Amino acid sequence: MKIVYATKKVENVCKDRKTAKKFFDGNEQMVISLMARINALKQADTLNDIIVQPTFHFHKLLNKNGRNLEGYYAIDVKSRKDQWRIILEPLDEDEKSFESKNIDEISKKVRIIEITEVSKHYE
Repeated sequence: MKIVYATKKVENVCKDRKTAKKFFDGNEQMVISLMARINALKQADTLNDIIVQPTFHFHKLLNKNGRNLEGYYAIDVKSRKDQWRIILEPLDEDEKSFESKNIDEISKKVRIIEITEVSKHYE
């Protein structure tokens, strides 16, 4: 899959080990896990290849505190025990949001995602 990034900061965290290590307060295991997840996303043919792997814990995000998260999903950076996640949005071939937000309808078509942030749950 092709990955685009919402901001340069998000891109740097996802691509640069030194930036990621600072972002994770020196936690090398989180850096390794993040880099592995990014690599897995790149290697996937479609988003469905990620969804079917339970270790990623792909899940839909709910609207929280007035923030509209319809059409956004997350995967765990490392595991369910850690609080870090990668938030992403599936994009169509024109790098636009899909009209259908039903992931079951579009997962096998999604070949581009936008990583909008790497964050702790509920922050």
